[in-house]
Amino acid sequence: MRLSRDDIIMRAFMITIGLYLVVTLALPLYTMLSKSFENSDGMFIGLTNYIEYFNTPALVYSIENSLFIALITTAITITIAYTFAYALTRSCMPFKGLFKALTMIPILVPSLLPGIALVYLFGNQGMLKELMFGHSIYGPIGIIIAEVFFTLPHAIIILITALSIADARMYEAALSLRASRTRIFFTVTIPGCRYGLISAAFVVFTLAITDFGAPKVIGGDFNVLATDIYKQVIGQQNFEMGAVVSMVLMIPAVFAFVVDRIVQKRQAASLTAHAVALVPKPNKNFDRTMLVFCMLVSFFLLGMLGVCQYAALVKFYPYDLNIGLTNYQFDLMDGGGWDSYLNSIELASWTAILGTVLVFTGAYMVEKCRGFDNGRSVFQMLAMLPMAVPGLVLGLAFIFFFNAPDNPLNVIYHTMIILVISTIVHFYTVSHLTAVTALKQLDVEFESVAASLKAPFYRTFWRVTVPICLPAILDISIYLFVNAMTTVSAVIFLYGPDTNLASVAVLNMDDAGDIAPAAAMGMMIFYTAAGVRLAHYFLSRMLDKRTQSWKMR
Repeated sequence: MRLSRDDIIMRAFMITIGLYLVVTLALPLYTMLSKSFENSDGMFIGLTNYIEYFNTPALVYSIENSLFIALITTAITITIAYTFAYALTRSCMPFKGLFKALTMIPILVPSLLPGIALVYLFGNQGMLKELMFGHSIYGPIGIIIAEVFFTLPHAIIILITALSIADARMYEAALSLRASRTRIFFTVTIPGCRYGLISAAFVVFTLAITDFGAPKVIGGDFNVLATDIYKQVIGQQNFEMGAVVSMVLMIPAVFAFVVDRIVQKRQAASLTAHAVALVPKPNKNFDRTMLVFCMLVSFFLLGMLGVCQYAALVKFYPYDLNIGLTNYQFDLMDGGGWDSYLNSIELASWTAILGTVLVFTGAYMVEKCRGFDNGRSVFQMLAMLPMAVPGLVLGLAFIFFFNAPDNPLNVIYHTMIILVISTIVHFYTVSHLTAVTALKQLDVEFESVAASLKAPFYRTFWRVTVPICLPAILDISIYLFVNAMTTVSAVIFLYGPDTNLASVAVLNMDDAGDIAPAAAMGMMIFYTAAGVRLAHYFLSRMLDKRTQSWKMR
């Protein structure tokens, strides 16, 4: 097949972005894998590091601890999330929109913040420490509560989608056979959303087992794999053992990712074109029960956030409970000062702008390029890979690759550039899937008509594709911005003296014993992310009227 100029340009774009993913993901991971087989002098020693790791009881216990935390968190989170999603989709209770919005709060804060809230609630001098009945919040109890807070919105989003695609005909058939509500629930409802349940479970499991923030703040002496990596690298400067722990941590993360992808493909295949949307019917007792449950969950989420805000305003808890802004004087604290907050704004802005351009352009080339099937398959594989790589693992891999003396790219180490690059690649997969989903909804006739008129692809892309996909483009940009503001694991190894970040400052201040200022910085991150989310909402509504009016015809 003779290639046109458009085909050549599109393939060149795809190859360029693919090379970006190779350089910023595949090569660093390969370098880290190689380091796990070397000693501190760079000599190949085979499996010696792995043998030493599995012969160290304290390190092996971390595997058991991580699996324990992840499994318990998954069980609790899925139970709460499923009931909450069921209330939003199958009841007629009021304030559904408000409750759904409230569940998104944990996405807007770093995972360190719920740990700080738990310290103030149930710590040694906590407000409600008597409720612990002699148990300590520092350890598995605190980690699990913090992880439930952190993972809940991710599960709710998936389960709302799964429960929203129910076929009303199945329920009508069950009712005509006089099946009880309990029987309908277990024979129709659960099987109908089983793929969503499995997908949500693996997402929660992956987030819980790879999270670094909550175990670092509230874990105490209870070690997990994520904190082991940090201790090996920062505490002991044992980079080779840090690489070993990273490879061990990737095993459950990759397994969960692969299973999740298989489940999502099956879920898509289970939908039919003849399905009838299920409309819930009013039931006073059921609706009231669901309303009370949603209020309790919302109280839990708002309570954790409220405690952090209270901690940020109290001068010196529990000795001086006067309210003031003393804890916001970050320049007087160890952690980076207000510069770290401004650095986070800069990082989030560049990540949102450059990341959106990179992701959407790459997705467009994959979806609209003719032929080049092998190249497109390789690109899709590279685009999916970041989701299986924990943030700490990615950060350590960047150290091994970009900080190597013989790497010409080592000049970007400890600069804002490497922080932007790592953040974009860390959150590439979800952004790519969002873009691909939006592009798949476009009729292929757009490109066919443009080709018949001999219009170059970039004109169609700019005048047709971008305006139609503008809601998805805005979603990608806000996703990248918020995650760049809140992430700590992907950047903890990469910031420099002049590029400290707000999320890292929260960690550093907590380590220094400045817990209240850490809470204050965490709240600054929340208010920034929430403000950008709110601006995104109003901007989307305004642009929808201008670019999406064709949908109403």
